[in-house]
Amino acid sequence: MNKALLVIHLLNLSLIGMLPAVFFRKDGRFNLMWWITASPFLVCAISLLAAFFGHLDPLTGRDSLWASVSEIASAPFAVASIALMFFTLGTHRIPISLWHQENDAPRHIVTYGAYSRIRHPFYASFLMALLGALIFLPNPATLLAFICGLLILNFTAAREERLLRASEFGSEYQAYMRRTGRFWPRRPSAPPENGFESASR
Repeated sequence: MNKALLVIHLLNLSLIGMLPAVFFRKDGRFNLMWWITASPFLVCAISLLAAFFGHLDPLTGRDSLWASVSEIASAPFAVASIALMFFTLGTHRIPISLWHQENDAPRHIVTYGAYSRIRHPFYASFLMALLGALIFLPNPATLLAFICGLLILNFTAAREERLLRASEFGSEYQAYMRRTGRFWPRRPSAPPENGFESASR
């Protein structure tokens, strides 16, 4: 196992774990949904450490060519995840809400910086971290962590979008949704012939 890449993946997962304590507002609590959302990242980190200490074997041979290729292929995902996380942090002028607060009302809509192409850049960076760890160490634990993370973050993003559409920023947010993707940038559409968007779009 490539120790340098292992450190990068663990650092990535650690940064995700530190976000609530360091950056998010402190007026909320870690409720059950927060712990459910955090669990894939904990499972992923534990499985990487368990494999390093010999308690969990990857699905492929540790010394095989495939293992070396998959470890190297995982690096761009971890690096991109960390870069997107810091880019998103830099986009915010004020700390944002802790995840899953029931009484959290939006104060404004952020549509610039990391949010200019995707609506949930934090979640996208989290998914890249899980995918990178799965490619680095393909085993049932990292696969389960990725699948659970994808389902939970998609559910959470959809819930947040429903709340934002129902808020005072609803019309602005719906227009924003039409031009951005949830976790992946939407393919830009061709500009209208007259230079103005049609009212039906």
